[in-house]
Amino acid sequence: MKRIVSSMIDGRGFDFGLVGVPIAFLLLLSGLPLIYNLVMSFQQVDMFSLDAFNRPFVGLQNYIDLIKQPETWPILGHTVTFVVASITGQFVLGFGLALFFGVNFPGASWLRGLFLVSWIMPGLVVGGIWNWILSGDFGVLNYVLRESGLISANIFWRSDPNYSLWAVIIANIWLGLSFNMILLSVGLSGIPKDLYEAAELDGANVVQRFFTITLPMMRSTIGAVVSLGLIFTLQQFDLFAAITSGGPANSSNVAQYWAWDLSFRQYDFAKGATVSVIMIVFVVFASLVYVRSTRHEVRG
Repeated sequence: MKRIVSSMIDGRGFDFGLVGVPIAFLLLLSGLPLIYNLVMSFQQVDMFSLDAFNRPFVGLQNYIDLIKQPETWPILGHTVTFVVASITGQFVLGFGLALFFGVNFPGASWLRGLFLVSWIMPGLVVGGIWNWILSGDFGVLNYVLRESGLISANIFWRSDPNYSLWAVIIANIWLGLSFNMILLSVGLSGIPKDLYEAAELDGANVVQRFFTITLPMMRSTIGAVVSLGLIFTLQQFDLFAAITSGGPANSSNVAQYWAWDLSFRQYDFAKGATVSVIMIVFVVFASLVYVRSTRHEVRG
């Protein structure tokens, strides 16, 4: 007994305990709901069978019915547009800000800290702020565009089917901008300065140094930023709930919001679970890309 207690306090048992407790926590709060959701996507589920785990098995019928629904492919297309546009905007603007603040001019540190406000704010609060900004009648964005001469009439960002999805994309880019900037700034700080000095002595200009030194040295960081951005973007729900509610006429609906709408508005829990399973596949793929892009850093 003394040896067992000693092992648990300082030894292999203590190491197993440190690892086992968080693994058990993840399995209980994440693993079991994922398994339940996966099983439910192969079952016939209604309001009267929610309390039972043993429900009629329908195989792939939920997936087949989902593919046949006319709104499925437009919503998946909106999801792809939302993910690609959001990640591209966050990465390009975040990289530009990381390079800008890398100059270390006076006041750069506190100004960089102001950009973190968007990341620490809850998604629903961000959605409420952008509801103001994107308002068709008195929105700040319309005012700026109109005064600068880019538009002649107000754009109803939230209610116009041509702009509703882009309204959420703009808000999501702003929300994830600081996260990209911070991670990319960390990657830039890890590049040895003598490489730039040597390249400058060899006659390389700014653009050549960027493509021959900065981008190759930032490869693992860029992979991590893009894959994490993909995970966070596929999980984005709050902005759609706060700004457009997937409308009008599903013009801004995406898979993650659609899964919630199917389950808790239309009470089609099996279809909602099916959409969630499809989303999980993409999230797992992004997670594998993230692990692969950072494996060298972990080993080092």
